[in-house]
Amino acid sequence: MRFHKDSGIGLFSTHDRLSKLSALGDPLVVLSEHIDFEFFRPLLEEAFHAGKDRSRGGRPPFDPVFVFKVLVLQRLYNLSDEKAEFQINDRLSFMRFLGLDFAGKVPDATTIWLFRDQLREKGLVEKLFEALNGELERRRIIVNEGQIIDASFVEAPRQRNSRKENAEIKEGRIPEAFQENENRLSQKDTDARWAQKNKETHYGYKTHVVCDRKSKLVKKFKVTNAADHDSTVLCDLLVTGAADGQTLYADSAYRSAETESALPMRNIKSRIHHKAARNRPLTTQQLKSNQWRSGKRARVEHVFGFMENSMGGMLVRAKSLIRNETVIGLMTLTYNLCRVKQLGRRLRASTA
Repeated sequence: MRFHKDSGIGLFSTHDRLSKLSALGDPLVVLSEHIDFEFFRPLLEEAFHAGKDRSRGGRPPFDPVFVFKVLVLQRLYNLSDEKAEFQINDRLSFMRFLGLDFAGKVPDATTIWLFRDQLREKGLVEKLFEALNGELERRRIIVNEGQIIDASFVEAPRQRNSRKENAEIKEGRIPEAFQENENRLSQKDTDARWAQKNKETHYGYKTHVVCDRKSKLVKKFKVTNAADHDSTVLCDLLVTGAADGQTLYADSAYRSAETESALPMRNIKSRIHHKAARNRPLTTQQLKSNQWRSGKRARVEHVFGFMENSMGGMLVRAKSLIRNETVIGLMTLTYNLCRVKQLGRRLRASTA
């Protein structure tokens, strides 16, 4: 393909192309209209700029809100750091979302990785998530009129290990062969686990969420390896006082005698599915009750469905639980931002 020597990108041609993208329904334009990312600036500025001496000069770092928006783009389209760098340079819609022109500097893959890792070190993803949800509750977008708990697998790149190595990893030990080769160890994820459900095999992690039944906004999340049972994190997801006085919907995996006795003590009404036991099948009434509860509980499936289908899939590339907690946290936060957009509500920076 040959280009005319005068075929440079001009101001008017760029404007025309962006107008065309808007007319075709650029989702990033709609997201920008509903989410004022300046809302996150106070937390980001405090974490990244507090105590730093600027008097010595030097090249200023990227604006933290700008790089945070890069991470949102990453999770919205499930891009690696390298792909994110390329797509920002390549796509006009990404540039417009970030407020870049053709002369603007684009963070490289290393900068994106370092910024995300700093978020992890400072525990900032959880703080940003809590700040967002606190504002959504204040504005009655999260209404706290019922909660749904569920979990979904988050796939990781599958490891090619020997049976002995897999057995050692499962026991929580680093195989000796990995320790002898630092390069090999750096490529191995010793936190991910295998799991099987409905005859399907999964490898990686599991995200557990509790969502607001009415708005389908995620109120809290917890990340474990794929082999952990869903019920192990139930109490962690219900530690907030907002859970008290609400109705809780969940599938039968969360049901136990301990749970059914503990929930009323917290003034939580259990609508967890009834579970059959050996030689004790469900009664007709219990089957009907489960069917009714399924209709309420099914709303949480929309959360995972959006992540899987509209956000490029529930996949992670990091090599440890602690780093994938950050990635999955950003994924969940990005889902909530998109959900606010879907609800047609606006999040402004001002909390007045």
